[in-house]
Amino acid sequence: MRFDVITLFPDIIDGAFSDSIPKRAGNKGIISINTVNPRDFTLDKHKKTDDTPYGGGAGMVLSCQPFIDALRSVETCDNSEIIIMTPQGERFSQKIAEEFSNKNQLKIICGHYEGFDERIRILSKAREISLGDFVLSGGEYSAICIIDAVSRLIDGTLGNSESKEYDSHSEYLLEYPQYTKPRIYEDLEVPEILLSGNHEKIAKWRRLKQFEKTKKVRPDLFSKFLKTELSKEDKKILKNLIDNI
Repeated sequence: MRFDVITLFPDIIDGAFSDSIPKRAGNKGIISINTVNPRDFTLDKHKKTDDTPYGGGAGMVLSCQPFIDALRSVETCDNSEIIIMTPQGERFSQKIAEEFSNKNQLKIICGHYEGFDERIRILSKAREISLGDFVLSGGEYSAICIIDAVSRLIDGTLGNSESKEYDSHSEYLLEYPQYTKPRIYEDLEVPEILLSGNHEKIAKWRRLKQFEKTKKVRPDLFSKFLKTELSKEDKKILKNLIDNI
């Protein structure tokens, strides 16, 4: 999969993926992360890519020409999508990450300063995406999160392909508790069932803990999960959970 990031600060993107899982995926040729700087396309002799807003107001607004030209300079692959990082967009989720992981290319436009000239949104026909109800210094940080979340869903990125199947939010549920050595630390013991070697019981315990954690911490997600098609085993575990409340 190819990620093309339109950004005024390519070093932020490059630095974020210079190590760990995305770097290994890049070395394997599973993903490629490329940056395009609108400053290289501006017609302004001072390399400006922003200006004061029409109608007045604080801050600077990103100009159409350098961003649209930068976007149009990027080769378009089959099954490609353009997204624009903005606090006004739809909230990013694991489901959207799964959707994006089926693409061959994501073109990601990162904003900065006060915002975009509205015509950038119109001409790019981009899907507007937000990480949440807060504002960051720039879209680069949101883009990093999206690239990381999407990359790990692509076959071959993770060392163990099963890891992504049990991630939090993969099915409207949070992940179950994890433990490693030592068995006892500051009087806190690893649950006995995890030491039993009974994989069937361990699986049921983990599933129960997913239900308990999600119901307590994210009741909104738990409600969505209950509306999905539940397996017979999940129904049994849920019944025991409800009976014990």
